[in-house]
Amino acid sequence: MKSLIASIMVLGLVGLVVGAVVKAVTEASVAATVTVQNISVSVADGTVAYGTISAGASRSTALGDGDAIDDSQTANNDGNVTETLNIRGTNSGAWTLAGTASGATDYSHKFCTTTCDTAPTWTALTASNQTLALGVISTGSQVFDLQITTPPSATDYTTQSVNVTVQATI
Repeated sequence: MKSLIASIMVLGLVGLVVGAVVKAVTEASVAATVTVQNISVSVADGTVAYGTISAGASRSTALGDGDAIDDSQTANNDGNVTETLNIRGTNSGAWTLAGTASGATDYSHKFCTTTCDTAPTWTALTASNQTLALGVISTGSQVFDLQITTPPSATDYTTQSVNVTVQATI
């Protein structure tokens, strides 16, 4: 009888081991998520009114240059990835964007990104993209100022739209 009980117990243990093997997991899952990149920029306040100025004169949005305009602009990374911000100028209806204002139709438009209120370094805008800021993190921003110089021999006295475009890339 003892050997029968021992045999039943051994078979029972074998059954537990076999049962454990049968119940093993044969697959597992990986929790995966994805976010589509969003490349986006906005400019606050996005408007500069230089006002009426003399032919060949300059005016800037920087504080402390004596022209009564204090209107720095802020380019905001509204996307969800780190971005490079570019900037470019444009011709107006009657004026041509140039590195230096000259003659009756060439005007200059420049930008500054550091120490603009105290010791600005102005970079002439062109009609092609130039780097405004590198490595702007999501929700980050770049403050910049603008300076315009009108054509010294201007003959067109109408309001000119001298728009600036800020572009986000990665």
